Amino acid sequence: EEFQALKNLTFRLEPGEGVAVLGANGAGKSTLLSLVAGLAPPDRGSVTVRGRIAPLLELGSGFHPDLTGAENARLNASLLGLDRATFDRIFPEIVEFAELGDFIGEPLRTYSTGMGMRLAFAVAVSVDPDILLIDEILAVGDRSFQEKCFNKIMEFRQRGKTILCVSHASGMVQQLCSRGIWLDHGDLMLDAPLGEVIDAYECKLQRGPGA
Repeated sequence: EEFQALKNLTFRLEPGEGVAVLGANGAGKSTLLSLVAGLAPPDRGSVTVRGRIAPLLELGSGFHPDLTGAENARLNASLLGLDRATFDRIFPEIVEFAELGDFIGEPLRTYSTGMGMRLAFAVAVSVDPDILLIDEILAVGDRSFQEKCFNKIMEFRQRGKTILCVSHASGMVQQLCSRGIWLDHGDLMLDAPLGEVIDAYECKLQRGPGA
């Protein structure tokens, strides 16, 4: 049986725009980000991206447990398009942001889940991307580190970077985005100013299924 995660979805992001994607579980939000990130090709249609992307999706999913934190950081940065000389120059900043200290030389299998995610986030934001893809990213580490991550994302926003964001934390979304896209079982329900989309989506939730 064929399952369509997204159906006839068309939209455009302008440079410097912040767009939030709303919808219940199974709406197609994460699939959309995966397509934009180039992790999977669309079965039909096309996705065009202009600029360097930092996908803050499943952080650390490409890391190898037997490589050190430093080796994983170098490999991950190269996959994001960073050359060796640039990586060597910013590596101390990555280690400092991730708060790993001497652990950076230890195998990743000795890291906690939070330590690995902190390293992945630090590498992703170090590439100075044009576009940030954010999927519930602020579950990274403790509260102080979450705040640190959010401040870094806000810094990108203030510098005019483009943001495509999936999050159920409406307060965070409203600070990062001005436009919203509501998906429901792969269908585009509404593409409008964020406040209007949040109101329509929450109204549907209050009415319940089938309303």
